[in-house]
Amino acid sequence: MSDSYLQKLTCINAFIFDVDGVMTNGSITITPDGDQLRTMNIRDGFALQYAVKKGYKIAIISGGKSESVKSRFTKLGITDIYLGAHNKKEAYHQLIDAYNLDPQRIAYMGDDLPDYEVMTMVGLPTCPKDACVEIKNISTYVSPNKGGEACVRDLIEQVLKSQQQWFDASKMNDKDFVW
Repeated sequence: MSDSYLQKLTCINAFIFDVDGVMTNGSITITPDGDQLRTMNIRDGFALQYAVKKGYKIAIISGGKSESVKSRFTKLGITDIYLGAHNKKEAYHQLIDAYNLDPQRIAYMGDDLPDYEVMTMVGLPTCPKDACVEIKNISTYVSPNKGGEACVRDLIEQVLKSQQQWFDASKMNDKDFVW
């Protein structure tokens, strides 16, 4: 890892994540009544909750509109959830304006072309191992993990470790976490 990348980790105070292809492997199962089911990684969920408890701003910006996905993130303590965001740049600007966030202190993890424009606006653009080539080309960091296989945990853990925020035994009470 480059010194520039390691330095950027120490400045991050907010994360934005896409869902399909980042939190999931990009596959959906369609039920007979038309619901779209996704599988998410429990380690990603733990890291998201932990970062929220440590005071980091976490946001979800996704083109998908699943209520079950929204419910999952709400249970993890995430309050800024932009679903059905066909213009991710618009959702990004709403988030920046709402919290007066410094774009250089934001890490964004995306995997496909709809993430491209916003990824060029943040201080730390990142992606899973199986992201499309165009996204890999603009990413400062490519996780060794594929989407849905704890790439979110990988990024959050690196940021929190770089800031000596990763492990706090007082925050490890199982009853405080959603599994």
